[in-house]
Amino acid sequence: MALTILDPNTALLVVDLQKGLIGYPFNHPLKDVVNHARALIDAFRSHALPVVLINVAGGAPGRTEQPPRHSGSFPEGFTDFIAELGQQPDDIVVTKRTWGAFANTDLEARLKAAGVTQVVVIGIATGTGVDATARQAYELGFNVTLAVDAMTDTRPEAHDYSIRAVFPRLGETGTTREIIDLLQASGPQRF
Repeated sequence: MALTILDPNTALLVVDLQKGLIGYPFNHPLKDVVNHARALIDAFRSHALPVVLINVAGGAPGRTEQPPRHSGSFPEGFTDFIAELGQQPDDIVVTKRTWGAFANTDLEARLKAAGVTQVVVIGIATGTGVDATARQAYELGFNVTLAVDAMTDTRPEAHDYSIRAVFPRLGETGTTREIIDLLQASGPQRF
């Protein structure tokens, strides 16, 4: 893990921390992931940096060998963000229908209009939503940072592979504490 810098206008992308996915058997305690997510959210807000809350409300339509986990309509409240995120009116909210948050959404345009040049990506699941969002961000020219202690997956091998083999090729990885320390070193908090 090697973090070097955060750009002055960095956005936090919080992927799929929503009520409908919380009950899955994740390989790391979800409570820890949520606590790290909240610490990052608070730090970004205190620096007046964009927080993007992303939920999933569908899947890509293509044929796959494994059936989708969800098909048809979602139960009431499935896409609602968990309360621990403390959603605020100025948060950017993106609803995706694929693994990655940039495909078929206006996220790229909104971030670029706000002058964002870097994203920090966290959430669930490491090997799908987080990975796909980070890949798309990288391909669109954003600098990418991944807080590896603020993500988890139901598949330990997918989590480990993404962190070990994929993420270092897309950007920089580090811990929540390291990212918060970089934010604090970048200047005073704005309230």
